Amino acid sequence: MKKTIAYLFLLACAARVNGQTAVIPEARHKFIVIAHRGDHVEVPENTIAAYENGIKNGVDYVEIDLRTTKDSALVIMHDATVDRMTNGKGKVSDLTYAQVRQLKVMDKRKDSTKTYAVPSFEEVLQTCRNKIYIYLDFKDASVQQSYNMIKRYGMEKQVIVYINSPFQYQEWRRLVPSMPVMLSLPDNIKNENELNTLLAKYPLELLDGDYSDYTAEMVKAAAAAGKTAWPDIQSPNEDHNWDKALQLGFKGLQTDHPKALIEYLKKKGLR
Repeated sequence: MKKTIAYLFLLACAARVNGQTAVIPEARHKFIVIAHRGDHVEVPENTIAAYENGIKNGVDYVEIDLRTTKDSALVIMHDATVDRMTNGKGKVSDLTYAQVRQLKVMDKRKDSTKTYAVPSFEEVLQTCRNKIYIYLDFKDASVQQSYNMIKRYGMEKQVIVYINSPFQYQEWRRLVPSMPVMLSLPDNIKNENELNTLLAKYPLELLDGDYSDYTAEMVKAAAAAGKTAWPDIQSPNEDHNWDKALQLGFKGLQTDHPKALIEYLKKKGLR
């Protein structure tokens, strides 16, 4: 998701970092592979099966999308509605947890009768704990409620949070200043000088955005500033772009084809 400089100005106004240092989870590989909505090549996105595939295939992070039901339960769904992924209809925020759990997630890309449940956040934590890190795309949820559950499973050092609004940024920094946060590269940042100016003003740990938004000099500038850039490269033909991303100097990517990307990286001596 792309952000404007005005958005980041609001983030700066909202920031209240309490002197605590946010630290990215300790790397398990020299090149980080993030499975976009889980490893969903063979199963539907954002299901426990997709996260288990990520674990099985040696992925570093699974990206998940957190939302809240009508009765304040935390569940995983990318879209605001359940229409695309399930046999039901309606907004997640208008459905109770019991109603969401009755839905069947289906792989609509394939002729398959197999169905899956919409996961709860707690189930995801249980599945991933000490096995794979979580890239939490914080769509619509309470920071305190989410962090309380993360703490319950002892995963404070196994999660990074992708921020979608100034309020989310303010709340994570106020309540959990030790949590590493990620923002997308703003649309108008086009070179290393503009990026350096941005990074000097705004407290964050990680950068996202599309890999093609960066130059090699920008990737070096982020690293020199102590910031990590793990951009998106996911697409049906993303393997055509993996060489380009490596040439730019990235040390991590978010992908729709994590197993294939890992095999490619092994051939390059990067895993």
